[in-house]
Amino acid sequence: MSGTFTTKLFRHAINLCPASFGSGGRVKYIAPDWREVRMELPFNWRTKGSSGAIFGGSIYAAIDPFFAMMVAKNVGSEYVVWDKAASIRYRRPGRGKLHARFILEDGEVEEILLALENKRSVDRVYTVELVDGEGEVHAIVEKTVCVGWRSPPEELERRNMEKRGIRNTEKEAR
Repeated sequence: MSGTFTTKLFRHAINLCPASFGSGGRVKYIAPDWREVRMELPFNWRTKGSSGAIFGGSIYAAIDPFFAMMVAKNVGSEYVVWDKAASIRYRRPGRGKLHARFILEDGEVEEILLALENKRSVDRVYTVELVDGEGEVHAIVEKTVCVGWRSPPEELERRNMEKRGIRNTEKEAR
């Protein structure tokens, strides 16, 4: 598995982050374009719940930040991205290592940016499955991510015009 120096560095940093480290989850791969992330959640003393299976809180904590991070890295800094909602459907107890693969489909970022041409924010829903080594689904997590303008679109347009050296003739006319 390869990646850029930046994505490899980020992968190591997130694995050492207390919230991520505490969940037991480990990021294994981040694509250079941030459109794919792979992680694994082992079954061990840190992730084992009272039922003898992987604790649901470990499952959620392990997968929590990835869709929002992936979208944020792809839409750019003029937008703010945050998690808005989540739901988990547990299909079967996890008693072994689970894997998740987060994907931003082709055209997804373009759809978000197109929607934001006419709106201040847009919600997107993403789904990830946690599967074992045989491909059996143990949990399905649905995340709602909200993407919005960091500044109002009018303010951004004004800034862009200033950068290009275009003055607002309405104000000058007054």
